[in-house]
Amino acid sequence: MEGIIAVAVHTEGLKSFPQECKQTEDLTNGHHSKGTTILNGLTPGNGIKENGNLNGSPYLKTVPISALKQNGLLQSLAAGSHHTKTEEVSSEVERAQEEWDALESIQPVLAEDLTPSPLISFNEALQHFQTTDLGDLLKNIQPTIRRTGLAAISHFLFGPPRLHKDLVEERDLVFAIAQCSLDNGQSVHMRVLQTIYRKLTGTRADCPRYGPHWENVGFQGTDPSTDLRGTGFLGLMHALYFVMDPEILPLARDIYKLSQHPVQNFPFSVMSINMTRIALHALREEVLSKECNRRQQVVAVLNDFYVATFLHLYQLWKSQQNTISDSGHVLKEVELIAKKNPKQILKRLEGYLKERRAGMGHRTSPDTLSHSNPSPGDSGSRTGSQGGKDLNFTGVCELPPEMEGEARLI
Repeated sequence: MEGIIAVAVHTEGLKSFPQECKQTEDLTNGHHSKGTTILNGLTPGNGIKENGNLNGSPYLKTVPISALKQNGLLQSLAAGSHHTKTEEVSSEVERAQEEWDALESIQPVLAEDLTPSPLISFNEALQHFQTTDLGDLLKNIQPTIRRTGLAAISHFLFGPPRLHKDLVEERDLVFAIAQCSLDNGQSVHMRVLQTIYRKLTGTRADCPRYGPHWENVGFQGTDPSTDLRGTGFLGLMHALYFVMDPEILPLARDIYKLSQHPVQNFPFSVMSINMTRIALHALREEVLSKECNRRQQVVAVLNDFYVATFLHLYQLWKSQQNTISDSGHVLKEVELIAKKNPKQILKRLEGYLKERRAGMGHRTSPDTLSHSNPSPGDSGSRTGSQGGKDLNFTGVCELPPEMEGEARLI
């Protein structure tokens, strides 16, 4: 039986309600009791007639709960309360949506970002520069050393031969690439950077453009471009050649492994850039012209000279148990030997590669070749470096012109 509650109501507001008082059910104990009329909070018998007026006021009466549910006034009150709650929930949802939208705008996760970029070969990257207009960069290159007076006469009479005219364009392209900076908007540039990182570390996924992970491959900060000021994009091109040529990749990994040594460690990429700088100086000073003329190539000769110089540094570093404090001394010695005897440096690389092709590379480490071809100054150089001063490392681009030829770790 539906419970009845006694409430005070105005007659004119509830004309459809019955006039008589019905029994109510005690909702707390489930027993039936006679309905008790409440008139403005007072029960009949206190001077108030149940069906009469109180001081001229309309009489009040009891109504069933089901009737209250149909009352327009109560429905509007209930609707108002529900509307307030809805507004509160809506505002919370809007705030949550705004926060989510802001998060998406800061760090979106796109399906294509999860797909690694394809590795790029050296020839593909070189072709990019061969088909790109580098006219503005070519205006600023200095492919040879400007000599005057007796120095020019002496170089002409006793210096190395001049580069053949049909190789000048290829040589100038090399120096133009060295003037080119890393461009985030060039997909080829980004692929070169990612290829170097992935081949050295063995990872399959691309890494962020900026971040401390670049220090893992030997850059000095979160942005590799800051280390390229001395050699431009050519520094990355040489590193790309080193890791993408299957014949010399084992050597690159041996050097990279040594760069991670707890005691003999050094920044691999920075050291690689120094090898590029030495190669550029050798090309500008025309000490590679004879070999370029013989092979009718410039880029290939420069690549081999870069690798051969890096191999020589690796041999010295490992055999002499050098550390980062010895880097200035070792770089200076490597540059001196490389530019004085480029033919010997290239032959040493050729011997190393022949041994690997013969199947002996896995049993012969590169440093064993240094003992069969000792370079001047090898003996006692470790002792001399221990007594030297610690070096102040600086960028090649920050060196004054008269010190450009000196070897320093960038």
